[in-house]
Amino acid sequence: MSLTNAPTLSTERLILRGPRREDAEAVMAFLMDPARAEGFGHIPQRGEAWRWFAMLVGHWHWHGYGYFVIEDRETGRPAGICGIWNPETWPEPELGWVVFDGFEGKGLAYEAAIRARRWAYDDLGMTTLTSNIVPGNDRSKRLATRLGAVYERTYHNENMGEDELWRHPSPEELGA
Repeated sequence: MSLTNAPTLSTERLILRGPRREDAEAVMAFLMDPARAEGFGHIPQRGEAWRWFAMLVGHWHWHGYGYFVIEDRETGRPAGICGIWNPETWPEPELGWVVFDGFEGKGLAYEAAIRARRWAYDDLGMTTLTSNIVPGNDRSKRLATRLGAVYERTYHNENMGEDELWRHPSPEELGA
């Protein structure tokens, strides 16, 4: 049972769905790994990582959107998170993504981001999206570029420090 009112979205290889209680371990393991979560926001303490997972659930209830858990269709395992994130202090709604250990290099983040962006534009009526990327996160910059996003500006993110804002194509620019 999902802990949110999130819809379930599908792609060829993925299911994007609301977080479930059993997803907490995978999300917390990601957050607590200093190397993997460096560009996302490393959280070394388990209790704080649990609070972040609870915030992930609450974000859906507050905004009506949030990070989906990316479920790998083949294994049924959580492969990452992707969706629309806009906590207090964010400049505007962000299309964000991460994949968990063992799921990198397969194009899953791209596949999930394309589907989540389409949902945000088609179902939520959003007209623009950004991605906030820490300056050293070259993998996310390459993915943002592949998604058609362009660097717009650097700003100070209260949670992350120096952050780059990348602007995604509008629905009209995508031909939606």
